[in-house]
Parts: sequence; structure tokens; C-alpha cells
Amino acid sequence: MLLAVICVFFCVSGAFASSEVVYKGPKPKKDLPSKLTALGIQPAGTYFYDRRGKTDPFKPFVAEQEETTKKERRKPRTYLETLDLSQLDLIAIIVGPKGNFAMVRDAKGIGYVIKKGTPIGIHGGVVRQVKAKEVIIREGSKDISKKLYALP
Repeated sequence: MLLAVICVFFCVSGAFASSEVVYKGPKPKKDLPSKLTALGIQPAGTYFYDRRGKTDPFKPFVAEQEETTKKERRKPRTYLETLDLSQLDLIAIIVGPKGNFAMVRDAKGIGYVIKKGTPIGIHGGVVRQVKAKEVIIREGSKDISKKLYALP
């Protein structure tokens, strides 16, 4: 019964509705400069952004991990080149007339002897110097502009 009443209501209301469609046309464009001058504001000239010498504002500050080509990153030749320096412990330093040597230990407890020129670390590090109380290792690092810097 309720359904029949609703159906009759829509049919009757549709019969009395006008079937004419009136086209009003496009809306007129607003004249913004004349409104600004009426308020006492002078519109500035056309602004042109010159990006020379400026960084891209939409580029993230953190450098993205980029795919390295085979030429840039070579396959590690030794086990020490697969470890990060934070995974190694300096155990001993030997200073002698035949040269200076040091021993480092990995997380597994295995020791390795290193000397000047030994490649070490995942960032292309090389042992630069073995002193009586320290070992100096130099690694490369890339900054946000993707330039390679040698760290001291």
C-alpha cells in the first residue's frame, strides 16, 4: 500500500513539472584587475621564476637510494668488504720493523689481520694507516647532490 502511494506521488509530480530547459550560457569572466584597483591595490607584473642556481623545492632532502651500475660498485673480493665497520672490533695492533699490522674481529668471533692498503667496509673503505694506538680507515660518501667525497 505504501509503495503504491509513493509511486503515485512521483508520477503525479512528474506530470506537473515543466519540460523546458533554459540555457543561460557561460558565466561572464570576473575582471579581477579592475576590482583590485577599486580597492587601491595595484596588480604586480607577471612573475617569472628563475630556477638557475636554486635547488628544486620538491626534491627530498634525503638522498634517494639510486641503482648503482656495475662500473660504480664492484663485487667484494674479501669477506671484510661485505661488513660494515660498526660490525668489527679492533683487538690488537702490532708495531714492528717489518710494518704495522692490526687484528679486527667480526660478530662471529673470527679475527682478521689488516695492514695499510687493505680494503675494508661496504662503502669502499681502505686502511690508510696503522698507528700504535689507532687504525685510520678512509671511506667515500655521497651527499645530496650525488658528489663523492672522501671522508678523513
